[in-house]
Amino acid sequence: MRVQEIMSQNVAFGSPQTNAAVAAEIMWKRNCGSLPLVEDGERVVGIVTDRDLFIALGTQNRRAAELTLGEIIRHAPIACAPGDDVRDVLKKMAKEKIHRMPVVNESGRLNGILSIDDVLARADSSLIDEAIRTLKEISSYQMLST
Repeated sequence: MRVQEIMSQNVAFGSPQTNAAVAAEIMWKRNCGSLPLVEDGERVVGIVTDRDLFIALGTQNRRAAELTLGEIIRHAPIACAPGDDVRDVLKKMAKEKIHRMPVVNESGRLNGILSIDDVLARADSSLIDEAIRTLKEISSYQMLST
């Protein structure tokens, strides 16, 4: 199964100039946990998650309207292509411990996003066990020693 068969296509996005307050409102209204950041004709330059926003706002001591996403993005986001095999993308998600991955074309233009939810909701039954294993891997963490 290919990514393009199950990815979400109507994706909310922002730009590095979008402020955190606007990003939070977009995530709330669109019920999404991440925003790919695009510029120059929708070329993906980063991604911000709801967790990234929360941590940035909790540690920066700044108002959300004053903090741009460009200040908190994860640069060089891990992305996949529409024609990639979903199993390969699930392995990449597990390795990188990410729940969502921007789907970009060969020029880096945003085509959609693939999430674990997309796989569980739209994939055939042969991928469900692999998606669950991926989710378990993403959710596991190592305790940091002090």
